Amino acid sequence: MTAVFSNHRKHRKLKSEINVVPYIDVMLVLLVIFMVTAPLLTLSVDVRLPSANALATETNTKPFVVVAYAEDGRYGLMLPEETQPTPMLEAELTSRIGAIAAQQGGEFRVMVAADRDVPYRRVIDAMNALKAAKVKNVGLLTNAGGDGG
Repeated sequence: MTAVFSNHRKHRKLKSEINVVPYIDVMLVLLVIFMVTAPLLTLSVDVRLPSANALATETNTKPFVVVAYAEDGRYGLMLPEETQPTPMLEAELTSRIGAIAAQQGGEFRVMVAADRDVPYRRVIDAMNALKAAKVKNVGLLTNAGGDGG
């Protein structure tokens, strides 16, 4: 009788398959987690950029050039010896800043100032004009008081 059992065992083929059911369970759990957390990542936050209480990170006392963008869409350029920005078009701004950059060899700072109600896209346009003029050191001006209003 033992011979029958051993003979029966020899004829049974072994299955060489991977059991994928646990992997499917893990993938479904991960899918549910990502489906729940994905909407939470797209929440927007109301920010007010024009003011800051932060201390300056750079204590460079060299004079700098200010490029202003007014709410009415005009650019202004204020050199270190001036007290008010001179209104000009973007092409004129790019050429004048380019001339200063060529004269200074890139060793000067340009600060971008914009009215708080100016769309952020316009600030980026001003920074793109500075990039076209080969300016390397660009910063943003804010109110030092941090009043936010």
